[in-house]
Amino acid sequence: MGGPAQPEHGPDEAAVDAVLAASRTLIAVATKSLGAAAEETTIAQYRTLVVLASQGPRRVVDLAGALGVAQSTAGRMCDRLVRKGLIRRHRARADRRVVLVSLTAAGRQVVDQATVRRRELIAGILERLPPRRQRAVAGALSVFAAAAGEIPDSQWPRQPPDAPAGSDPQRPDAAAEAAS
Repeated sequence: MGGPAQPEHGPDEAAVDAVLAASRTLIAVATKSLGAAAEETTIAQYRTLVVLASQGPRRVVDLAGALGVAQSTAGRMCDRLVRKGLIRRHRARADRRVVLVSLTAAGRQVVDQATVRRRELIAGILERLPPRRQRAVAGALSVFAAAAGEIPDSQWPRQPPDAPAGSDPQRPDAAAEAAS
C-alpha cells in the first residue's frame, strides 16, 4: 500500500545510503583531524593507534582481530608504527612468551591531538543543526557505534601523559613489566 515492502531482516537501504553519505563526511573529518600527523600517519595506522588507546595493550593477533585484518598485515603495521616511535613492543609480565604492543607517549599524543581537532570539526558541522536535530544525530550515531563495537572515549583506559611507555593504569605493575 505505502512504499516498497522492506524485508523483515536486513538493513534498510535508505539507512545504508544515509550512513554511506555520512561516512564520507566522517572520513573527510578524520583525515583533516590528523593535521600535520597525516603526512606521517595513514588512516589505517591511526585506527591502530585508536584501538590501542581505547583497548589498551594487545597481542598482534588480537589487534588484527580488532582491526579486521590478517595477523601479517597487523604485524607489518606494527613494524611501521614502532619505527615511527608511536607504539612499542614488550613482553607480558604474566607470560614472558607473550609480546604485547602498546602506545608510546608520542602515539597517545597523535590520538589526543587528532581527537581534539576532530571534536572541533564535528562541532562546526553540528552547530549548523538545531539542538533537536543534534540530539537525534547523537542518539543514532551512538547506537550505530555501539553496534560496531566502538568503545566511547569516556570508557578508554586512562594513561597519564607522563606515564612510561607501555604502562597500563589498570595494572600498576605494567610499567615495571615494560621496563624489563
